[in-house]
Amino acid sequence: MDLDVFVTAHRPEWDRLERLLRRGKRLTGQEADELVALYQRTATHLSLLQSSAPDPMLVGRLTQLVARARATVTGSRRSGWRDVVGFLTAGFPAAVYRSRRWWIPTALLSTALAVVIGLWIGSQPEVQAAIAAPEELRDLTRPGGGYETYYSSHPAASFAAQVWTNNAQAAAMCLVLGAFLGLPVIWVLFQNMLNLGVGIGLMADAGRLDTFLGLILPHGLLELTAVFVAAGTGLKLGWTVIDPGPRTRRAALAAEGRAALGMAIGLALVLFVSGVIEGFVTPSGLPTWARISIGVAAELAFLTYVFALGGRAARAGETGDLEQAGRSAVLPTAA
Repeated sequence: MDLDVFVTAHRPEWDRLERLLRRGKRLTGQEADELVALYQRTATHLSLLQSSAPDPMLVGRLTQLVARARATVTGSRRSGWRDVVGFLTAGFPAAVYRSRRWWIPTALLSTALAVVIGLWIGSQPEVQAAIAAPEELRDLTRPGGGYETYYSSHPAASFAAQVWTNNAQAAAMCLVLGAFLGLPVIWVLFQNMLNLGVGIGLMADAGRLDTFLGLILPHGLLELTAVFVAAGTGLKLGWTVIDPGPRTRRAALAAEGRAALGMAIGLALVLFVSGVIEGFVTPSGLPTWARISIGVAAELAFLTYVFALGGRAARAGETGDLEQAGRSAVLPTAA
């Protein structure tokens, strides 16, 4: 494309569109029809420039022009409770459901890794000695020791808030860093599984694995599921960089990135629930079976939410992406 020729040929149309936009509501019927036609043509011009001859200043001007024209043509749209309900009942569960082929294997492999690490640490005294001194390990694993008092060391409300913040940050890191070919996601996930494996190994060696599982399972089932979903989605985003499929790499990354952003918000809500369980249920005086039952119920509720509600929404065409009106034009529109 000869950029100078292209600009010379179409600048009058862009200038005319800008003049019509300045008139606002004072447009006549004929001018309103002209504005719609110019908006469609300018959106086509923008797509052509983005795909074949990107010029930052020109693309920036046309992007702003198309956005203003879209707002004028479609009318301003305000988010409200309907958007929140739609996101929670369709967008978020559908996005999680669509990513299941990534996060389910991630969950299975990660859990297996944590178990292997735990078995290795539990059977290797020299590895345990490298982790901490024997007296420190005894303080961690004894009745009333570090692993048990951790969950009751702070007031429940502040502890739940702290846990929620930390876990939400970890999930967000997995989602955001996925664009770097997924490599940082693998590291974040490994660190989480390593910590879990160390706890399993040390408490198993002390003969108190049942106590450890009674402390981890109430909140850990839902918490780890959220982390696995975030990690799987991040890995999917990283794979999109390598293989965008039939879409252009830019369009594929934009769509998957928007879905990942929405998923970060949804997972923050899921982690809030697990944080409440960790802050109030895990250190409570309830019997172990009752605490674990609460954790299992929360996990089953989330999986039902994803596979029933999300599966139905995904089959109906929901992807978790923004509505069409909220997206940038990625393909030329009819002029």
